[in-house]
Amino acid sequence: MTASVPGESNHEVVGPRGVEPRTVEARAVEPRVVEPRPGKGAFPRSARLLRHADFERVYKQGRRHFSASMTVFYWPRPQVEVVVSKGPVAKPHVAPGLRIGFTVGRALGGAVQRNRMKRRLREAVRFTRPPAGPNADVVINPKKSLLTVDFSAVVNEVSRAFVVIEQKLAGKAGAAAGTEQKNSESLKPEA
Repeated sequence: MTASVPGESNHEVVGPRGVEPRTVEARAVEPRVVEPRPGKGAFPRSARLLRHADFERVYKQGRRHFSASMTVFYWPRPQVEVVVSKGPVAKPHVAPGLRIGFTVGRALGGAVQRNRMKRRLREAVRFTRPPAGPNADVVINPKKSLLTVDFSAVVNEVSRAFVVIEQKLAGKAGAAAGTEQKNSESLKPEA
């Protein structure tokens, strides 16, 4: 008969294949490093595209930006003041700036691969989404190569897409403002 000390165990913990088993004492000594995610909540629901009609509008009326592992569709939202009423028919608040959605078709793989693509894109958007920018709806449509590309490359592509969208929409707004200014100058009577 052997004596045992209460609270101690000499049982081995079985690990995954190819990994040596460890004792319980060894596992307790190894600290697990978990880093907090910076910017928790940086991609709120109000900044996402959720309705089918919004996605369709971006696809049909918007423009495209192509990169190595994704296609980004964008559509400038018109400036509309949203009146939020205090009643049963309250309209949802539309956040200023970019509203972003993702579409991953079944042709890109099974559910596991498609969900992994969406998680990678969501995290890349969370890191790079500009807090203030043009009012636009954006749909990111990945290519199959997104699964094999390094995450830093995905972040760079998403960041570059946001910069291009901001430049194109700022140029378009600037050109429209310039045209309005020229038209108003031409209507002035000459002295």
